[in-house]
Amino acid sequence: MQRNGGVVGNGSQSWVLRRVRLTWLSFMLFFILVFFPLIAHYYLTTIDETSGPDRRIFGPRPGGELCEAKHVQDLCRIRESVSEELLQLEAKRQELNGEIARLNLRIEACKRSIDSAKQDLLQLKNVISQTEHSYKELMAQNQPKLSLPVRLLPDKDDPGLPPPRSVQSCRLHTCFDYARCPLTSGFPVYVYDTGSYPWGENIDPLVKQAFASSVKSNVYVTDNPSIACLYVVLVGEIHDSSPPPSPLDLEKQLKALPYWRSDGHNHLLVHLSRKSLTQNFLYNVSTGRAAIAQSTFLERQYREGFDLVLSPLVHALSEPNFLEVPPQVPVKRKYLFTFQGEKVESLRSSLLEAPPQSFEEEMEGDPPADYDDRIIGTLKAVQDSHLDQVLVEFTCKNRPKPSLPTEWALCGEREDRLEVLKTSTFALVISPGDGQLVASAGCNMRLFEALEVGAIPVVLGDHSKLPYHQLIRWSEAAIMVPKPRITELHFLLRSLSDSDLLAMRRQGRFLWETYFSTSESIFNTILASVRTSIQIPAAPIKEEPAQEIPHKAGKMAGTDANMADNGDLDLGPVETEPPYASPRFLRNFTYTVSDVYRTWNHAPGPFHLFPHTPLDPVLPSEAKFLGSGTGFRPIGGGSGGSGKEFQAALGGNVPREQFTVVMLTYEREEVLMNSLERLNGLPYLNKVVVVWNSPKPPSDDLLWPDIGLPIVVVRTEKNSLNNRFLPWDTVETEAILSIDDDAHLRHDEIMFGFRVWREARDRIVGFPGRFHAWDVNHQSWLYNSNYSCELSMVLTGAAFFHKYYAYLYSYVMPQAIRDMVDEYVNCEDIAMNFLVSHITRKPPIKVTSRWTFRCPGCPQALSHDDSHFHERHKCINFFVKVYGYMPLLYTQFRVDSVLFKTRLPHDKTKCFKFI
Repeated sequence: MQRNGGVVGNGSQSWVLRRVRLTWLSFMLFFILVFFPLIAHYYLTTIDETSGPDRRIFGPRPGGELCEAKHVQDLCRIRESVSEELLQLEAKRQELNGEIARLNLRIEACKRSIDSAKQDLLQLKNVISQTEHSYKELMAQNQPKLSLPVRLLPDKDDPGLPPPRSVQSCRLHTCFDYARCPLTSGFPVYVYDTGSYPWGENIDPLVKQAFASSVKSNVYVTDNPSIACLYVVLVGEIHDSSPPPSPLDLEKQLKALPYWRSDGHNHLLVHLSRKSLTQNFLYNVSTGRAAIAQSTFLERQYREGFDLVLSPLVHALSEPNFLEVPPQVPVKRKYLFTFQGEKVESLRSSLLEAPPQSFEEEMEGDPPADYDDRIIGTLKAVQDSHLDQVLVEFTCKNRPKPSLPTEWALCGEREDRLEVLKTSTFALVISPGDGQLVASAGCNMRLFEALEVGAIPVVLGDHSKLPYHQLIRWSEAAIMVPKPRITELHFLLRSLSDSDLLAMRRQGRFLWETYFSTSESIFNTILASVRTSIQIPAAPIKEEPAQEIPHKAGKMAGTDANMADNGDLDLGPVETEPPYASPRFLRNFTYTVSDVYRTWNHAPGPFHLFPHTPLDPVLPSEAKFLGSGTGFRPIGGGSGGSGKEFQAALGGNVPREQFTVVMLTYEREEVLMNSLERLNGLPYLNKVVVVWNSPKPPSDDLLWPDIGLPIVVVRTEKNSLNNRFLPWDTVETEAILSIDDDAHLRHDEIMFGFRVWREARDRIVGFPGRFHAWDVNHQSWLYNSNYSCELSMVLTGAAFFHKYYAYLYSYVMPQAIRDMVDEYVNCEDIAMNFLVSHITRKPPIKVTSRWTFRCPGCPQALSHDDSHFHERHKCINFFVKVYGYMPLLYTQFRVDSVLFKTRLPHDKTKCFKFI
């Protein structure tokens, strides 16, 4: 037992010993594997640091000790050789990179040179093309330039004309001496002094005073009777307290006139009437070859095409107040038509007898003796039917005004008649029952009053001669109805549309304002009628003389790339000739031959001769290639083309031309200089006119930019926004670009606007659009600048218009409008839009997408004031009152270039890059 137990004990001890030895061996192995490398590393590094550079173990050894072996030496040589080759390659690479950079610079320079050469070549081709055109035009002029004819002068003895068969057969070709009125004479008129003949003392003083005032302001009147074309004698109206001279005495006094020359040729006897009953004391007077101008004529007395039917002189000295004239809308008024008058000869039979027979029954028998009886019965039947509200009165409440036999006398006072006419859509004018009375002062007075307040005249009787009927198309302002159609009158008046009625009312307002409203307009119309009959042009309209302010030009202005960028295309050919003016007065004699009726029946009338108008006719397209091509520059020589061909020529329907920039400024010199510099390089620019609106002159040391074109600085008499539209004589082109001094437009925008204007010369073409809006609450108009899909105005701070409208704005447009512009220092652009729309009945044209045009960073203008919009509201409503209606019209489109947003082949280019 013990032995076995001892054996067991020894076995356990041996297992423990083996376990201990294994643990010790593991520990020693761990110590050797971990600490020995650390101790060796520390020792070796210590030896390397303490032994000095000559005893370094791991560093590079000097003298190539490591290369002592042959193969190591070979490796070192290879390494050194490779290093040298790498260094050489790196140097060569850097050298090649520098060469590549230099070659790239040369390539870019060559590209620029090529582009410049291409542009120069294109410009040279354009110059050659223009030179060829100019040469062909010069060669095509086979006749010398037309010069003025030799002026015809009458003989001093003035033997006169061969006598006509009778005085009643006088016509211009038989009784008028054309030798005294050559085409280039200027139509000199000599007016006799009323104190130089005996019956002049008996003329109504108001008539004499009004006549003298009109004569004093007339451009045709001369004090030299020896050169006169026409001699005017005022013969009436005779004052009520003075009896008219007897026919025999009047003939003697006429023949005693110093320039009567036995038969009175080239004399005009003027009888102005202020009353409805005027003395026709020239009826039995032998006036020889003298023409007669008066309101009343008998058929045996009137000489068609020689004598003149005048309107009455209502406003002898006082000017009519246009603000008191009723508005033209609403079109339909309270009464469909009105008539107030009394005719004693017809009243008794019309009011006491039975109703007349029908026209059908009457036509089966004898013709009616007096249509006035039937007119009374028909009009009373219309009134009693109550289909429309009409007012007809055939008896006057008070004593009727004196009238001629068979003529309808006026009732009441003038003010009472006008109040009735203001509520009438139509005003009946019944011609005298006596067919021998072809014109009467009473009928003309009714016509005058109807036109004055906007009642459309309805003239019953086709035998009546209305004032200046040879020249005025009365059918555009009045309704002419033969008396036999009286039964159809009601139907006829009701069938007219509102647009037709308003057009007739507007035309009547034009006739009244232009020819009948004042004594001055009546006298001017008399002379214009004679002048037109003998085919002499009107006097040229006045141009505003420009008082230039001297200024010093500085350095050459640069061209902003952003202002002139249009891609690879030029905006226009380089002009090799100096700026050229638009041709002037090419149609001065045409107006008196072919445009007579248009001139007389459209604003502004026949009183002025304009150098050019936007209404001149254009040639058909083939004419420019078949003998009438002078001045035309067709695109691609007529074959058309895209961008390059388009920019090389103006094309279009009119000959080549340029435009003038008119820039209004007020003491903003830095802004002005920047704006002028931006115009450098702008094609087709003729000159720049700077309207200096400040009383303070420009600074003495101010250097103006040199843009290669004239810059004319004009001094103004006063600070007025109306100065923007004065027709300065220094503006020599038809096209005017009106632009503010802070406007910021690119060259391509300006050129596109110019091209569009050339196709719509009678309209304003510009960039920022505005519109008029109706205020429902206040029943008035508002000025609106919000974004809108409808426009009615284009601001003239950046717009093209024809110089023709500058004349109209300054000399024809009512003075009250210009006065309001001066009062508010505002609204001149609205006034110009009103004027052009009134003349043309067309809206303006907006180009490009611009809504504003102010330059960034410029000082604020007047338009930023809070009161600016309130004043413009007032301006619009005031202008409407002056014109009598709202002339502005809406438009719902703007204009962009033809190929805008069009996909093109690679060999085609667009007209404009950004438009």
